[in-house]
Amino acid sequence: MTDILVLQERIKNSILVGESDFREFKSALEGRPGNKKPRLAKKICVDIAEALVAFANTDGGEVIVGVEDDATITGVPHSESDLEMMLNAPKTHVYEGQELPMVYNLKATIDGKIVLFFQVNKGTFEIYQLCDGRVMRRNEKRQTVPANVKKLQFDQQEIKSREYDRQFVDGATVADLDIELLQFLADSYLKGYTVERYLQHLGLAQYAINGLRFTRATMLLFAKDVQRWHPRCQVRFVKIAGTELFAGEKYNVISDEFVQGNVYELISKSWESMRPYLAYGTEFGANAQFEQKFIYPEDACKEALLNAIAHRDYASEGRGVEVHIFSDRMEIKSPGALLSTLTIQDLEALDNRHESRNAKIAYTLKVSKLMREMGEGMKRIFTLMQQSELQKPKLYSNTAWFTVTLFNKSVFTPVQQEFLHLFSNSELNSVQRKILVAGMNDKELSPFDIYSAMNTNDRDTYDRNVTGLRNLGLLTEIRTNPQASALSKRKNIIKQKIGRFKVVIPKT
Repeated sequence: MTDILVLQERIKNSILVGESDFREFKSALEGRPGNKKPRLAKKICVDIAEALVAFANTDGGEVIVGVEDDATITGVPHSESDLEMMLNAPKTHVYEGQELPMVYNLKATIDGKIVLFFQVNKGTFEIYQLCDGRVMRRNEKRQTVPANVKKLQFDQQEIKSREYDRQFVDGATVADLDIELLQFLADSYLKGYTVERYLQHLGLAQYAINGLRFTRATMLLFAKDVQRWHPRCQVRFVKIAGTELFAGEKYNVISDEFVQGNVYELISKSWESMRPYLAYGTEFGANAQFEQKFIYPEDACKEALLNAIAHRDYASEGRGVEVHIFSDRMEIKSPGALLSTLTIQDLEALDNRHESRNAKIAYTLKVSKLMREMGEGMKRIFTLMQQSELQKPKLYSNTAWFTVTLFNKSVFTPVQQEFLHLFSNSELNSVQRKILVAGMNDKELSPFDIYSAMNTNDRDTYDRNVTGLRNLGLLTEIRTNPQASALSKRKNIIKQKIGRFKVVIPKT
């Protein structure tokens, strides 16, 4: 197989698939439609440098100048001296003494128009700055934003883990890869794409003097015998009796098994192995058939497992992902500490903050639609647990592991669950159930009480759920808005804390 990816076609395909977490288009024009003119080359140089520095400080990426946000190719109609100035921006517009990990910075002609193509790898050894000292990163909204340089410092182990999946391996050939899987993914990406073109387009392979060379990411993702390239590309499942793991005479492990394979195999195999641990039994369902019931939301567990496989520290070759199943919780443990650019508080903020240790693996899984937009996984896990009325997940990191703990305990106490059983004939969502619990024991509910129960200040959520409960006859108004205003003035209490509603228990 000697099919070499023509760079012009590579650029054209990048434009075709559009902007992403790893790709940004820059226009070389300005002005109103129909009256566009070339932008100043100096300003374009600043844009190029900011985007490349941001990509290098995040997960790597591409910048294509001469393309609009909607992927229209408008070209770079500048002089040769201006073009040369822009191509040199990765050197002239970064901090003195630094050198970006550039892969490409070149001029190409696409559909008869000149474009400039830049590709930069994820930085592993240092934090990159612009010539004025500013540090830029990519955020969850695909924007280039300023960052705090102190927050981006790496230690040696983290450097090793960040560069692991991009290193080239010796001795690997196409025969070592799952070609059938690769061809399927290549066709899914762009119909008619060859395996060689696909791997090169994703930055997973590169032609050298002796032929195509593969990165560690390629072998982890697609190797037919992954153990030859990594001894612990596996997930271990340990089921434990009780809520604590003991040793010696008190050793309480019920079962201990593991599955292994390349990353794509591991995702499917490990889920098949995990799923039985989620079930607590079968019940006779409404459709007169037995249905399996689960103590954890399946998608939350699947998301946590996928994140552990994709973001683990593969440089720690002596450990694999571990899942410990206790009677009250499930711990998904991923080798490697949380990256220094993130904190537990960052993740718990659920605002899609992200950082990929294995940039090439994460990008490939995202392109093949196994992973969602970067940063969405943690938010999805927390949301699904909340919707299932289970306790909030716990995140923990030490020098060896990053752990996501999912609890199977309800957010409601036994007394509260007994109270909610009185409303079992009504179809209620989790938010409405929390509102009803807040009104137990004939308590008057104020808007403040309801917002607190919902754990949000969103007015639309309030209106939707309160109106729904009132329509069901489960919440009745005990004071009108004017009556609440009058009582608020008389008692010198803010109106939001004046009782407006009471819960109505259905008649049996």
